[in-house]
Amino acid sequence: MSNSPVLRHADTQEALRACYVVMKQLRPHLQSEAEFLERVARQAAEGYRLLAEWQDDQPVALAGYRLQENLVYGKFLYVDDLITTEAARGSRCGARLLDALSDIAAQSGCARLTLDTGLANALAQRFYFRQGLLSSSMRFGKSITPAQ
Repeated sequence: MSNSPVLRHADTQEALRACYVVMKQLRPHLQSEAEFLERVARQAAEGYRLLAEWQDDQPVALAGYRLQENLVYGKFLYVDDLITTEAARGSRCGARLLDALSDIAAQSGCARLTLDTGLANALAQRFYFRQGLLSSSMRFGKSITPAQ
């Protein structure tokens, strides 16, 4: 018999290692677990946290986020990453994570929760609309070659 899903932060190296396989589904450019751990550590210095839904002590969905502030939104919670494993899709993991992030944002005095998604990612966009998120802007960017 499986345990009920539990939401908790991946705050230990062991928990983060368990999350790598799930994050790799969203971020296939990650070359290794070591690279993932290094990047999370650097981002954590800027407030990044990884909230996971755990089923039978294994992560099945992840939400990477950070609290930020800017002149556009004031204080807000930015969702860097949101992924549910293929096997867990349709079980409301993503909705539970977004609800938990909304609570974290409210408790942290944020006026907004925001995230980005690709223009071609219609399935994610439909999910976000169902969760009450509305499209309010377009992000523009370009690739930069880092100076050596």
